[in-house]
Amino acid sequence: MKTATYLYCLVRAARKPAAADAPDGLAGAERPEVVPVAASLWLITATVPLDVYGPEPLESVLPDLDQVGRIGLAHEAVVEHFARRPGLTVVPMKLFTMFSTRARAVADIAARRRTLEAAMKRIAGQEEWGVRVTAEKPAARRPTAVRGATSGTAFLSAKRKARDDVQTAKASAAQAAVAAFERLNAVARDARRRRDAPAAITPPLLDAAFLVPAKDRDRFTAAAREQADACARAGAQLVLTGPWPAYNFIQPDGGQ
Repeated sequence: MKTATYLYCLVRAARKPAAADAPDGLAGAERPEVVPVAASLWLITATVPLDVYGPEPLESVLPDLDQVGRIGLAHEAVVEHFARRPGLTVVPMKLFTMFSTRARAVADIAARRRTLEAAMKRIAGQEEWGVRVTAEKPAARRPTAVRGATSGTAFLSAKRKARDDVQTAKASAAQAAVAAFERLNAVARDARRRRDAPAAITPPLLDAAFLVPAKDRDRFTAAAREQADACARAGAQLVLTGPWPAYNFIQPDGGQ
């Protein structure tokens, strides 16, 4: 059976990290292994069958978002397992990062060591939090003033007021999203606005990732709760997710 070396993440640790209690990882793959790269640098890898994860099989899998999602969750479970370990700095690898042999994988990391070391320095002791702000849907029914209007002039006036109220509500929600970003960015070490998913029908008012020192977690989550309340008063909803490995902060400029 032909196989390849799959990469989950790169880990900086003083000692070799244990993998015995790590999640199983990708379906059909062997269990995660720890491979030495250099002093204090370790790759978390797995041997995968090419009849499942080779170019042709993956070409048929990629259009199936549910299946890709399941693979992504298995990948993330391994990355997050090591990211939660105290004293470890983890650089996640992109989904479906593979090499023909373990030696080629190690050589690639060694060639990019300076860049990867800079990334590790940037994210050491940090965790990523996601913040998404969306506007609440307006009431489906017509405002009472419009339905109760008894003349054409009154109807048009009420309709204009209802339209203006909607615009005011939208502006208020948008301002709350801006304020939330500014407040949370003041607590975080770095922040990145994420691109909207192409399939999104209504773009969010804010979709951002924040790099937060682990020691400031309580301060950041308290600020997020305050901003969630402020957004709710403005007709918007703020959802906080995390903490995650610092996926969005590996590149210095947010590039992927």
